[in-house]
Amino acid sequence: MTSLPPQGAHFRLALTPEGWRRNLSARFAPDGTIATLTEDANPLGLPVLENPVVPGITNLHSHAFQYAMAGLSEVRRNPVDSFWSWRDIMYFFALTLSPEDVQAIAARLCLALLKGGYTGLVEFHYLHHDLDGTPYARPEELSLAIMEAAQATGLELTHLPVFYAHGNFGGKPPTPGQRRFLHGLDGFAALLEALKGPAARAGQVLGLAPHSLRAVTAQEMSGLMALRDALLPGCPVHIHVAEQVKEVEDALAWNGRRPVEQLFDIAPVDGAWCLIHATHLTGAEVSAIARSGATVGLCPMTEANLGDGIFPAPEYLAQGGAFGIGSDSNIATSAAEELRQLEYSQRLRDRQRNVLAAADQPHVAANLWARAARGGARAAGRPEGALAPGGMASFVELVHPEPGAMAVVAAEATLDHHVFAGRGCHAGDVWVRGRPVLRAGHHPQEERILRDYAAAMARVAARLAERTPLPAEA
Repeated sequence: MTSLPPQGAHFRLALTPEGWRRNLSARFAPDGTIATLTEDANPLGLPVLENPVVPGITNLHSHAFQYAMAGLSEVRRNPVDSFWSWRDIMYFFALTLSPEDVQAIAARLCLALLKGGYTGLVEFHYLHHDLDGTPYARPEELSLAIMEAAQATGLELTHLPVFYAHGNFGGKPPTPGQRRFLHGLDGFAALLEALKGPAARAGQVLGLAPHSLRAVTAQEMSGLMALRDALLPGCPVHIHVAEQVKEVEDALAWNGRRPVEQLFDIAPVDGAWCLIHATHLTGAEVSAIARSGATVGLCPMTEANLGDGIFPAPEYLAQGGAFGIGSDSNIATSAAEELRQLEYSQRLRDRQRNVLAAADQPHVAANLWARAARGGARAAGRPEGALAPGGMASFVELVHPEPGAMAVVAAEATLDHHVFAGRGCHAGDVWVRGRPVLRAGHHPQEERILRDYAAAMARVAARLAERTPLPAEA
């Protein structure tokens, strides 16, 4: 007989919208949100989390298959390596993966993300077709691999099939390395239709993602918005924009408008949208995004790894802009690492410290964590990402390997220590929608997930060996 999930939990110390609070009892609603949160020194019958608890963060941007290629691009192959030379390697790697491999890699990623402080994932999924670019008998095959991996691990998923049709601005033809990604509008509509049922049955959110204005024309964007209205009204819409200087230069050369300007020209950007990266912006573009209510999806570790640039965070946050964080290429799977890199990039740019504190929250890490939790949940089409009534009952217990070391750390500085000086701090219990998914940092399916991943990597290694040296496929 399957035991019922707990009806609540008790927190000795928890980060809420009002700050850190002690001895709180949360009662859960049937939909996995928090019904009540009350001070209670004697939590009879509730499981007690003895260590500090923070809201789980939704990872708002990931390409799951890239987890398996982390570290493969850290060798110079060009006089000036960049995002574009990294992309060649990524295309090469993507052309080796089977559906079985994709599911094993995605499950391994989901496990790593849970251990890294995430309780949700937005998968920006553009790997659609077979190795030669022909659709599978079930066109949704690779999407189902991602969805089943997330469901098996307990990580909450928002799945975004990506529409990708062209190689650059103006509808330029795609390259051979992009053949697994490509759709026309009719085929993409069929994919969305095929995924609606599985997503609903799994309790997963289904949205859509125009890859970028390099890959989608204005006419196709209009068609995608019509599909959204017909099939998935109000669903999340995510798009890569202005990640690279070359992208901005190419856009200007094509029609004299920058990528963000073009996006606002042709799309109804609002609070359901998430603009991924948005690294290279003018002041007017910063203001336009903040006014629109869209969320900016920042991926600081990947952006640093690829040499993208630095997002103008102080200017954006000063105008009330919303943001979340994502692991993107999955070279890092820790929410704390992403937030640390975000703050440190601003310090290096501005030659100041504690740049991303706020007037109402001087602790940098607490400010960033709470904002990222709220922004990630919104971008994923989920309830509020906060430990508060109506918020998701998704949270992470922070465990220090040397509890005595925390004696000098005030409660208000708990997250500062975890993000900037963690030295082995890790997730203990992790709950998703009112259900424990990790216990003491361990997942019940962990050994199987690791075995399946090892087997997948052995298969991938054999295929890669058959195809070396790396070609220029992009």
